[in-house]
Amino acid sequence: MKNIKNIIFDYGNVIFNISFEKAQQAWAELGINNSADFFGHLKQDAIFDAFDRGEISAAQFRAHIRQITGNANLTDAQIDTAWNSMLIGVAEGTHDLLLQLKAKYRTFLLSNINPIHYDFIMNYLEKEFGFLGNDHLFEKTYYSHLTGKRKPEPAIFEQVLQENDLKAEETLFIDDSPQHLEAAGKLGINTFLMTAPDTLQDYFKRNSLL
Repeated sequence: MKNIKNIIFDYGNVIFNISFEKAQQAWAELGINNSADFFGHLKQDAIFDAFDRGEISAAQFRAHIRQITGNANLTDAQIDTAWNSMLIGVAEGTHDLLLQLKAKYRTFLLSNINPIHYDFIMNYLEKEFGFLGNDHLFEKTYYSHLTGKRKPEPAIFEQVLQENDLKAEETLFIDDSPQHLEAAGKLGINTFLMTAPDTLQDYFKRNSLL
C-alpha cells in the first residue's frame, strides 16, 4: 500500500451509514412480499439499476412501486419515506478524516445513487453539517445517476481513471460490495472491502495511511 497516491471511496456503508434491512422492512410494509429479493446488498430488482443510471425518473420509479404493490393510492411521500428509510447518516469524525486524507492523497467519490436518495442526502448534509454537498471533501465526485453508469460496470471505473489521469496500480478503491471490488480489481486497482463494524478511521490507522 506504500505506492498509493489516489483513493476512490464508495459512499454507502463506507462514508454514509445505510441499512438494507430497514429498506426491506419498509418495502414489506408497503406490500412488497419478497422485499429481500426485491432489494438487497448483492441483488435487486432491475428497476434500481435503471434508477441508479438515471434511465428512469423519480416519477417512473414511484409508478413502478405502485404497480408491483398493486396499490395505486400510495403517495409520493410514502414511497420516498420507505426508500429513504435505509439512510442512517455519517458518523462523527468521518468528514474530518476525509479532509485529512484529501490533503495527502487525490481523493474521489464514486457512488451508485438515485435522485430520491441524492436529494435526501444533500438536505441531510446541509441540515446536519452546513455542507452544500460533498464537493469540498474530494477532488471530484461521481454519482451514477449523473454519469449514466453504475458499479460494477467497468466503464465507470475507467472513466474515473482516464478523466483524472490516474494509474490503477497507484489507486485504492474502498467499497462494501464484493462485486464492485471484483470489477475494479480486474482493472488493476487496489481494493479493500469495508465490512461492519470496521470503519474508515480504523482502516487508515492500522495501515499507517494517515
